[in-house]
Amino acid sequence: MRLKGKVALITGGATGIGRATAELYAAEGAYVVILDYNAPEGRAALEVITKAGGQAEFHQTDVRSAQSVEAVLRQVAQHHDHLDILVCSAGVLKGAFKGVAGLPEEDWDATLDTNLKGTYLVVRQAVPLLEKAGQSVILLIASGAGVRGGSSSLAYAASKAGMHGMQYNIESGVRGARVHVICPGGIATPLKLENIAQGAEAAGQNTARAVEEAKKTLGDPMGIARILTFLASADGDYVRGTLFTR
Repeated sequence: MRLKGKVALITGGATGIGRATAELYAAEGAYVVILDYNAPEGRAALEVITKAGGQAEFHQTDVRSAQSVEAVLRQVAQHHDHLDILVCSAGVLKGAFKGVAGLPEEDWDATLDTNLKGTYLVVRQAVPLLEKAGQSVILLIASGAGVRGGSSSLAYAASKAGMHGMQYNIESGVRGARVHVICPGGIATPLKLENIAQGAEAAGQNTARAVEEAKKTLGDPMGIARILTFLASADGDYVRGTLFTR
């Protein structure tokens, strides 16, 4: 087991890449702390992990709220004296296919508050526990959008570009941390499939058909989870910087 004895905190761990990562980390021996706003899916993820013999806990958390994040990290610290791994995977995509002029301010705020501000709030509160580990790994799940190219949503691209830029200051500001930004491509997450449906609707196409066709070519979230497991393990110690995946 590559992560035996490690404590990992995963935001957005109820669905998509975060969920796959939580399940694989637990299978590899880590104790997984799942943070997510989606309580039903969070409890479902916890049940899957524990039934498989893994160790985990779930906390319903709003990463947009400093008070919510501070409260949950205080609770985590009561049961764990350190964190070895932090995965920031919580994310939303608002304002798709609306262009710049048509992008509502509330869609901009909702996306930036979750994806970018949420990452900042979680990392900020996790620093003491990460530093107590001596050596830790911080994995920020960004996207090719905003880093290598555009997106259907200006807000989403901006938020992911911002996450990519955070890595340099985080690595110098968290003692003993190795920081990576992971930029997945087309992965069959609920967020991506919803975005495909929105695109089909905007183009006047059949949304269900578009989603089914996309599933044939999109990657499996577990493929990203395997990369994140490698990076979190001792095997990933010589890797540095940003990683782009399919």
